[in-house]
Amino acid sequence: MTGAQADPRTARTRAKLSRALLEECADRPLAEVSVAALVRRAGVGRATFYLHYADLEALAVDACADIVREAVDALHAWRGTPDPAAPPPALPAFFDRLASHAGLYRELLSPGGSGPLGQVLHQDLRARSRTERALAGAPEPDLVASAVAATFAGVLADWLHGHIEATPAQIAHRVWRLLVNLHRTPLP
Repeated sequence: MTGAQADPRTARTRAKLSRALLEECADRPLAEVSVAALVRRAGVGRATFYLHYADLEALAVDACADIVREAVDALHAWRGTPDPAAPPPALPAFFDRLASHAGLYRELLSPGGSGPLGQVLHQDLRARSRTERALAGAPEPDLVASAVAATFAGVLADWLHGHIEATPAQIAHRVWRLLVNLHRTPLP
């Protein structure tokens, strides 16, 4: 963490901007949000916004980064041997929480799992999966971590975009089974 990121004032300003963006995006798509309206809602100056972010998309990705951390934590909220029939409780809870800002997530996470939020999700999930797989001494940590990250990001994005019909609980169970099976696939 750099000095600017550790500064409590920076954290407070970024939190204000994130809250304001989420409130703005509750009323309209990101493409219709203006920096002027955002800074007015956040109670900060325009120059302050640009001191922290290059544009609204950068702020949106940062504001949604918590969802990335929640997803990664939810997928790793188990110990021992995973039961494919019972995802960790954090996973269905994660899918339930997406509803409040699903429109914004859809704007940042394209079908198939690409887009700026998809890149962050893939990178964070791949790194965590690879580390845990390597620590466990499981074979092919790079290959399986890439498959897990791509599968989860793709399924999540396609579900958000309506390409997969399922309730949050159903999609959590389905994606959990897929990921457990990826981990169990015998590799040479």
